Amino acid sequence: MKLGKLSNDKLDSLILSKFGHMRKEVVCSPHVGVDCAAVDLGGRIAVLSTDPITAADKNIGSLTVHVSCNDAAAAGAEPIGLLVTLLIPPHGTEEEVEHIAQELAEAAKLANIEIIGGHTEVTASVTRYVTCAAVIARAGKNGIITPAGMKAGQDIIMTKMAGIEGTAVIASDAAGRTGLTDAELEEARGFMSMVSVVKEGLYAAEHGATAMHDITEGGVFGAAWEMAEASGCGMVLYPEKVLMHPITKKICQKFGIDPYRLISSGSMLIACDDGEGMVKGLAAIGIPAAVIGKAVESGVSTADGTEIPAPEADELYKII
Repeated sequence: MKLGKLSNDKLDSLILSKFGHMRKEVVCSPHVGVDCAAVDLGGRIAVLSTDPITAADKNIGSLTVHVSCNDAAAAGAEPIGLLVTLLIPPHGTEEEVEHIAQELAEAAKLANIEIIGGHTEVTASVTRYVTCAAVIARAGKNGIITPAGMKAGQDIIMTKMAGIEGTAVIASDAAGRTGLTDAELEEARGFMSMVSVVKEGLYAAEHGATAMHDITEGGVFGAAWEMAEASGCGMVLYPEKVLMHPITKKICQKFGIDPYRLISSGSMLIACDDGEGMVKGLAAIGIPAAVIGKAVESGVSTADGTEIPAPEADELYKII
């Protein structure tokens, strides 16, 4: 099997189709493009999500916290606690484990979330450090927001820049092959400080967002396709409107990879009725954003009519 996430067709046919809705307390169950579950605990909605970190050697602690919190934020929910499983390869060292724990602690403090438990194990089943985290979050006053809430005619906003996480991971784990200067490598590694979307997620949830999806594996195009699939409508994207750092462009040109399909934790797609108003509001809280598309009745394409197919393995796996 190919590295990376299963294709959406395989995910649905091999796994999701086996599960049924059995409990009335469960108000959001697994579907393609939906990253969170939601459970009604007697009037308050608990939002839950889980994610592994498998493709990074460095910054694994920080990514574990932020990627999990981002899923909750995309549902308009405030992250509260995190359960973390850490799988350690036999060649791992105590110093490395302690460093990962320190990263987890610092990222959790930054995200205002508590590490509330988990599991740690040395196992020959992995050849590199692997984490898997489950986040518990509290829905906002307007309830949960899912990617299914997008409607034809709405504006599509993207926050920050394409390829944030991918650029940082490549600069850290494949530095000698990037062709970047030392200064560019340092700047690219610093992108890791931008991988949280909690701030924009909570803001957008309170200011008119009807659907959100954080941009992870598969990049901007992958997130757009998943959001369209979840909502049952389509999307037209304007790639020239997508914000992208020159270093990301340089790395993608060097390796011959598509920046629109590169993992982009730190960016979020938001559907709303007033895109320009949302962009201005986000700018006021320090989040750059741009209107990059429009929701339509069906199909996912660029403005020139080029079809955007279902996402496959992320471009990062071609390098790392």
